[in-house]
Amino acid sequence: MLLNIENFREDYRSRTLEMENTFPDPFQQFALWMEETVAAKILEPNAMTLSTVSSLGRPSARIVLLKGLQDGAFVFYTNYGSQKAQDLAVHPFAALTFLWKEVERQVRIEGKIEKVSAEESTRYFQSRPKGSQIGAWASPQSQVIPDRQVLEEAVQKLETTYQHEDILPLPPNWGGYALIPDLVEFWQGRSSRLHDRIRYRLGGNGEWVRERLAP
Repeated sequence: MLLNIENFREDYRSRTLEMENTFPDPFQQFALWMEETVAAKILEPNAMTLSTVSSLGRPSARIVLLKGLQDGAFVFYTNYGSQKAQDLAVHPFAALTFLWKEVERQVRIEGKIEKVSAEESTRYFQSRPKGSQIGAWASPQSQVIPDRQVLEEAVQKLETTYQHEDILPLPPNWGGYALIPDLVEFWQGRSSRLHDRIRYRLGGNGEWVRERLAP
């Protein structure tokens, strides 16, 4: 039997978030928080929840890894045949959520999605460990398979084919996405659930507007 979950709670007291201490640009603020998160030695600080919506209007979410913050976008990579990719093909908008509980922080990001160039996808793909490259080729992500042996046999075949090479070609169904945000919210836990929330939203003139939200 589960414990009494309704009584699980923490009182956050480690930090505050004041408007005057934030950057005018959310990318600068995110970079600062990421640097502080890395300095705190948090496991996989680039792990984030990616939320999408299917053609039937059903939301779904999964954990992926942020792999770039460039040209005003948050970049991640995946199999273009996966469920998330199918969702994004129909509804090219998504949300990202970072939770860094050790420093009592959360970041929410919303915006439109675009594929990154094949050149950029190739550059990143071939920078990965060889095992990860093989895994990307071997896995028909999100498809039903009869058992794990299917994957292991595919990996073994690829290892034999590329045994004398460290770099594999980019799979035709694999690459990156860039989320271009129009909303970024920084959340800092505070005592008694009176949390600090600073939201950046993109105004009609293309400038970022900062606002404090009630918790």
